[in-house]
Amino acid sequence: MSTTENGEFKRWWFRAGRFQASHALLLAFAVISTLPFLWMIFASFKPLNEIELLNPLPTQWRPENYTEVWDSKDISFKKYYFNSVFVAGWVTLLTCFTSSLAGYAFARMKWPGRDSIFKLYLATMMIPAVVTMIPNYTLMVKLHLLDSYAGLIVPASFSAFGTFLVRQFMLTVSPSLDEAATIDGASHWRIYWDIILPLARPGLIVLSLFTFMGNYGSFFWPLVLIKSEHLRTLPIGMVYFDTVYGQQTNLIMAASVMNIAPLIVLFVVMQKYLVQGIQLGAVKG
Repeated sequence: MSTTENGEFKRWWFRAGRFQASHALLLAFAVISTLPFLWMIFASFKPLNEIELLNPLPTQWRPENYTEVWDSKDISFKKYYFNSVFVAGWVTLLTCFTSSLAGYAFARMKWPGRDSIFKLYLATMMIPAVVTMIPNYTLMVKLHLLDSYAGLIVPASFSAFGTFLVRQFMLTVSPSLDEAATIDGASHWRIYWDIILPLARPGLIVLSLFTFMGNYGSFFWPLVLIKSEHLRTLPIGMVYFDTVYGQQTNLIMAASVMNIAPLIVLFVVMQKYLVQGIQLGAVKG
């Protein structure tokens, strides 16, 4: 073997070694990160007397834990489930609609003060949610929306981040499409609905995933707003579930698995569109 070939082989071996070492390190971190999640799943199938055992796998599988939680007479778990999905679904739908309308106005329409107002709107993202909690609560009192689905849905249906995200995607669309549609006599609504909105679909998919996952796990606002038991969402319901079944860890783990299951399914199903949307926004935005 010549000196050149020997040097190339050493460089290849060094790069291969670094590649394997980095992947082994990442794999170790991945395993460590998933251990609590795996323990939660296995614990949800265990009898109560096996929870404290070091053996991670149950010696006696007990899927009845899930049916016991689902059909519980002390906690209306099914109602909590419905409330979370219902509220998160409506918030996602309305947020995508309002953000796309605002994004179109900021990206495709020309009007005085547009850029300044957009920067001012983006500045609201730096205001902590806790600061606006009392004004929002006062507004809900005046609008008589306390302890209602509308009180959970309406304030969360407007997003500065969503407007920014959709606007960036709409800016990637060629202005010639607007000009051609205007020459053909199309109104702004027709251009928005039939031309721009379909082309901004990757951004809307990303926004819908972020919005649903964020609102599905919302805790503080429902805790402040909701008083009635039948309007509680899953994060609030889990607190009461822990109060009632505080000594039954297997049931709490079963409830936790059912709590996060929709998010996992949604992410797995929409993962391809999520990655494509983020990549498209990163390249063209």
